[in-house]
Amino acid sequence: MNPKIVLRIISYLLLIVCAFMLTAVAVAISFNEMAEAKTFASVVGVTVFLAGGFLLWVRSSPHSNPSFKDGFLFVTGSWVIVALFGALPFYLSGAIPSFCDAYFETISGFTTTGASILTEIQSLPHSILYWRSLTHWLGGMGIVVLTVAILPLLGVGGLQLVKAEAPGPTVDKITPRITETAKYLWYIYLGMTVVETLMLMFGGMSFIDSLIHTFGTLATGGFSTKNGSVEHFNSAYIDWVITFFMVAAGMNFVLHFRLLTGQARSLLKNSELKAYLLIFAAATLTVAVILSLHEVYPAFKDSLRYAAFQVASILTTTGFVSADYETWPHVAQAILFLLMFIGGCSGSTGGGIKVVRLVTLFKQAVNEMKYLLHPKAIFPLRISGKVVPKNTVYAISGFFFLYIAIVLLVTFAVCLSGVDLLSSLTAALATVGNIGPGFGLVGPTKNYAHFIDPIKWLLSFAMLAGRLELYTVLVLFTPMFWKR
Repeated sequence: MNPKIVLRIISYLLLIVCAFMLTAVAVAISFNEMAEAKTFASVVGVTVFLAGGFLLWVRSSPHSNPSFKDGFLFVTGSWVIVALFGALPFYLSGAIPSFCDAYFETISGFTTTGASILTEIQSLPHSILYWRSLTHWLGGMGIVVLTVAILPLLGVGGLQLVKAEAPGPTVDKITPRITETAKYLWYIYLGMTVVETLMLMFGGMSFIDSLIHTFGTLATGGFSTKNGSVEHFNSAYIDWVITFFMVAAGMNFVLHFRLLTGQARSLLKNSELKAYLLIFAAATLTVAVILSLHEVYPAFKDSLRYAAFQVASILTTTGFVSADYETWPHVAQAILFLLMFIGGCSGSTGGGIKVVRLVTLFKQAVNEMKYLLHPKAIFPLRISGKVVPKNTVYAISGFFFLYIAIVLLVTFAVCLSGVDLLSSLTAALATVGNIGPGFGLVGPTKNYAHFIDPIKWLLSFAMLAGRLELYTVLVLFTPMFWKR
């Protein structure tokens, strides 16, 4: 393990983030927010100075590829440090006076959680709201994946970094070269950003509102420019556009590439995609029927609209809100609560346990029952027509245990601060699963501002651990990691 290599890569990453922060300076100037423009420019200047200093200090270090240990240390360290610098504009501008709150908001952005401490959003400067959601967009596809596409030009390999940061349980390549894969993913991400922004503008949103809500949709983040989230616009067209792109963002982005290149048949064989779409369709239809039977909305089409939006939002861990679902019948709320345990597909921008893991565990459970009846038989576990190795099943079982254990530990810690059980449990689920809103004190019309600072730091850690798939962060706390 070479700390100088890690520091060199993080310095490059900070410079990349600074380049994106310059767009916030442009937004501030365009809206005549000169104080905010100076704040962003100052943060960029200081960050460039520090990153440049670090690069000069480590220039004598060997330009070799990072090891797996370097990859884990870089990935976790990069998110912590990037969030630290990303929080400075909020804190220095006075938009968020508490640094704890500023860091919470920023790590929530970069991890695409969407949990917020802001009680008044619409009064904030446009440039602050833009940067707040841009953190979503950067974190959605993964800052590290962006770095992997650029760092080879600087003499640094990237496969170890992607294996450490990949949002799903596997890294599915589009091309043999990982750099080309990262570039294609970003091209698709950028293209979808342009399309959704234009479609939302067609629905009556301003350009800045369209762009910010697109950032939140494709990154499955959920930050909005309005206090009432998407509900503020009260538009069926906008709801359906965002619903479509939330579902698309919850899919494996490699599948988007295959669809665009005429390989649609491969989608039909994908077990995870079929399960994902089945869960979405079944939950949407069930919630819509429940809302219709209880006459929550005047027409079934309205029930279907709100059900599809909220199911997509929770399932993909986006966190946008188009209705106060805590006023819905309890059985509809129960369905949304269960969806908080699922998440999007592997290789998507969504969080949560991931559909492929749950499909694998379900098939393994079925196989175990078959073994009871036929002890000497062999029942291979197949996903998308391919046999899943036993070590993969073991890794998924370990992940599932850690996921539930961390959720329960965070729940217990939040309860110790005096918060009720439902709010504590859903706050834990919403942060570890990168969902954002939950129930109770963290419901769709509330936020995380009322938590004490130690709990906010704990939930910040939960968001980071959840976004980086647990193992990447937790392995740093094992004695074996630090042994040579």
